[in-house]
Amino acid sequence: MTARPRLRSLRTRLLVFVGVTLVVVCAAMALTTVFVQRSYLLGNLDDRVQNAVQRSLGGARLHPESENGLDFLMESGHPAGMLAARPDADGGVLVAEVVGQDAAPRALSDTQRAALDGIATDGSMHTVTVPGLGTYRVTAVESDGVRVLAGLPMDDVQRMISGMVVVEVVVAVGGLAVSGALCAVVIRRQLRPLGRVAATAVEVSRAPLDRGEVAALTRVPAGDTDPRSEAGQVGAALNRMIDHVESSLSERRRTEERMRRFLADASHELRTPLASIAGYAELMNRGTDRIEPVLAWRRVSAESARMTGLVEDLLLLARLDEGRPLASAEVDLAALVAEAVWDARAAGGGHDWQLELSLDAPALVLGDEARLHQVVANLLTNARMHTPPGTRVVASVESLGGDCVIRVRDNGPGIPPALLPTVFERFTRADTSRSRADAKSGGSGLGLAIVAAITGAHRGRIRVDSVPGHTEFTIELPVADATAETRTACGRPASV
Repeated sequence: MTARPRLRSLRTRLLVFVGVTLVVVCAAMALTTVFVQRSYLLGNLDDRVQNAVQRSLGGARLHPESENGLDFLMESGHPAGMLAARPDADGGVLVAEVVGQDAAPRALSDTQRAALDGIATDGSMHTVTVPGLGTYRVTAVESDGVRVLAGLPMDDVQRMISGMVVVEVVVAVGGLAVSGALCAVVIRRQLRPLGRVAATAVEVSRAPLDRGEVAALTRVPAGDTDPRSEAGQVGAALNRMIDHVESSLSERRRTEERMRRFLADASHELRTPLASIAGYAELMNRGTDRIEPVLAWRRVSAESARMTGLVEDLLLLARLDEGRPLASAEVDLAALVAEAVWDARAAGGGHDWQLELSLDAPALVLGDEARLHQVVANLLTNARMHTPPGTRVVASVESLGGDCVIRVRDNGPGIPPALLPTVFERFTRADTSRSRADAKSGGSGLGLAIVAAITGAHRGRIRVDSVPGHTEFTIELPVADATAETRTACGRPASV
C-alpha cells in the first residue's frame, strides 16, 4: 500500500471520528435542551392544572349537597378546553364536562368519561388520552367529602416540544454539515505536510540502496520540518535518518573501495615474491648452468621471508581489526625507544641517529612491549627508507600531561602533501622521489598502517606533520600511573 492510500484512509478515519463525536455532542445537547424545556413546560402546565382544580373545588364547596353539580363551570375565567368532573368514592366519574371556546360547557360521552375512571383523589398529576379531545394533564382532589377532577389539554405543550425538536434537528444537521466541512478542510491542510513526508519516505524507499551508485537522496522540505508540529517533528526525524543512511552508504562505498584496493595491493605484493620463487624453482628444476644453486636458494629464501613478513603483517592487522586484546604489562618507553634507535643505527649507518629524553621520572605505560617496539621500529625504518644518507633522525620521549609522547622526526625531503591524508592507510607508498635510490625494493605499504593500528589498540593517538626539511611523527600513549610525578615533564635532552 502506498503512502497516498494510507493517508486517505487516515483522513477518512479522522473525519469519521470527528463526525461521530459531533453527532454525539449535538444529540446530547438537543436531548438535554428538549428534556429541560419539556420539564419546564410540564411544570408550568401542572401549576395551571393545580390552580384549576383548586378553583373548581372552591366552586363545588358552595353546593356540597350535590355530587353531580358542575355549576362552577358556568363562571367566567375558565380556559377553553378545560374539563371538569365529579368522581365518586370508588374513582368512577359521575359527570364530566369540557369548557368550549365562547360556548357553554359540553358534557362528555360515556366513552370519554371512561378514560377518566380510576384517578385517585390524592392531588397527583396524570396524563390521559380522552377520545375526541386529545391528551390531557389531569388531577383529582378531595376536601370535606367534596371530590373534584380537573384537567387541561397538553396539545400546546406537545406542539411546542415537537417544534423545538424540529428546530434542534435542523440546527444540529446544519451545524454538523458546516463543522464537517470545516473539519475536512482543516484535517486535509494539517495532513498535507504529513503527505509530503510520506511521499519523501516512499521515494527514498525506492532508491536502489542495496546496489550501485546512489545519488543524493530526497529530503523533506524545510517548511515541513517545523519542530512545533507533530508532522514537522516526523519530517525532521526522517531527514536525520536519511542523513544517517547517506553517511552509511558513503562509508560503505569508501570501505568497498578500500577493500578492493587492499585486495589488489595484497595480490600484487604476494604475486611478486611468488613469481620469483616459482622462477628460481623452475630454473633449479631444469638444472641449468646459467644460475648457481646457492644463489637460487638465497633468492628463494629471501622472497619467502618477504612473503612471510607480508602475511604476518596482514594477519596482525586483521587481529587488531577484530579487537583482539594485546599483552598488557608495564613498559618503559625510554628503554624501548633507546633500544630501537640502537637497532636502527646498526641497520642504517649512513644516517645520523639521535635520542632525546625529557623525563624526570620513568615513562611507564601499560601495553604490549613487543608491539610498541614494532611501532618505533617501523617509524625509524620508514625514516631510513625514505630519506637520503646523512639525514638526521631524532627519536624523543617526553611526558606531557597524562600522556607519554614519542616523537620521530627527520630533516629529509618530507612527505608529499597529497599523500598526507592517507599516509596511515594500508598499502600507501611514498612517491618514488622520496624513496632511496639504492633501495632494491620498496616497502609493502603496511608499516605506518600497523603503527596506527597498534597505537589505537593501546588507546593512544598518532599524527604526522611534514614540510620539506621537517617530518615529525607524534605518538601519545596514556601513562600507566597518572600521578603528578609522571605527568610532569622536565629535564635535559640526551643524545647518542
